[in-house]
Amino acid sequence: MIHTFAISNYRSLLGLVIPLGNLNVITGANASGKSNLYRALRLLSETAQGGVINSLAKEGGLDSTFWAGPEKISERMRKGEVPVQGGPRQNATRLRLGFSGDDFGYSISLGLPAPSRSVFSLDPEIKRECIWAGNAYRPARLLVDRIGAVIKVRSNQQWDVIAQHGNSFESIFSQAADPAKTPEIVTLREEIRGWRFYDHFRSDSEAPARLPQLGTRTPVLNHDGRDLAAALQTIIEIGDEEALHEAITDAFPGTKLAISVQQDGRFTVELHQEGLLRPLSGSELSDGTLRYLLWVAALLTPRAPPLMVLNEPETSLHPDLLPALARLITRAAETTQVWVVSHASRFIAALENSEECNSLRLDKILGQTEVVDQGMLDEPIWHWPDKSK
Repeated sequence: MIHTFAISNYRSLLGLVIPLGNLNVITGANASGKSNLYRALRLLSETAQGGVINSLAKEGGLDSTFWAGPEKISERMRKGEVPVQGGPRQNATRLRLGFSGDDFGYSISLGLPAPSRSVFSLDPEIKRECIWAGNAYRPARLLVDRIGAVIKVRSNQQWDVIAQHGNSFESIFSQAADPAKTPEIVTLREEIRGWRFYDHFRSDSEAPARLPQLGTRTPVLNHDGRDLAAALQTIIEIGDEEALHEAITDAFPGTKLAISVQQDGRFTVELHQEGLLRPLSGSELSDGTLRYLLWVAALLTPRAPPLMVLNEPETSLHPDLLPALARLITRAAETTQVWVVSHASRFIAALENSEECNSLRLDKILGQTEVVDQGMLDEPIWHWPDKSK
């Protein structure tokens, strides 16, 4: 489980260190930085997928993601009237992301490239990556250290250089993962790859979840929900069928779920509602009903991930459905770490009824996102590896 998540110099997140528990609720006013926090975690997950550089390019390049700061302060920095700590423009030219968990911690530092003739001269470079043992960085706990092109691992209290000319655009998860030589890299890579992100399921008339789809066993719902019917049937056969039916009854009393299988192997969702002579197919369901079923399939997955991130799951749901969804999420948090980003007060209140809920409210002050009521003593222990590197 992740205990601490840290971000430095990403959009409105100049320097944020937050504690995490089993069930985490991130809330705050519009433009307080909730989406930036979500995007930062997603960007961190891309390191294990090999797509962090491409993801930054889609955001407009590394330079456009740096914290801009308040206009007056930024102008004074530009003129040199305000000193920048950590070396000349150090804070302005590094994006840092990191986390610590039960067994390992990880951090990555990205910066602008050195001038060159390459047509990829705008691609950011990975300046430093570290993996350490335990939930807080200490030099003595460092297991893997990548500085520029050099990657080294600790072995029997000594450092072994395993690469001297590593690619600046590839993470150690892509270049140095070896079950025998670097098991910590492999372990951490697979953990991060197991994170799941669900963000705004489609519910329009052409949404994939409404249409019959070829069905195979689906223990993990696709991020766009296209395999909804197959995922629900998989829960019925090899998952917690009782919890599935309880979740349906909790939201829609007197309603029963069934999965229809056509002769060509295509699956479709059917809801049998009390008083209706025939079931409603996926194409007839309201947006809210369809979205609720999608969350049921995602949260009752037979293959629980180490981390599941839900971005505004209350979207398009009737307020009466929010307590049922909150109970479903609370149940899921018993077996997996859950992160919920939301601004729906009724939904948040229902989640906060859980004793395990770690509620963090964000606010933006002079362009900088902060955790409300988080003082210096409330902030988790976090140290970035040597800032001079």
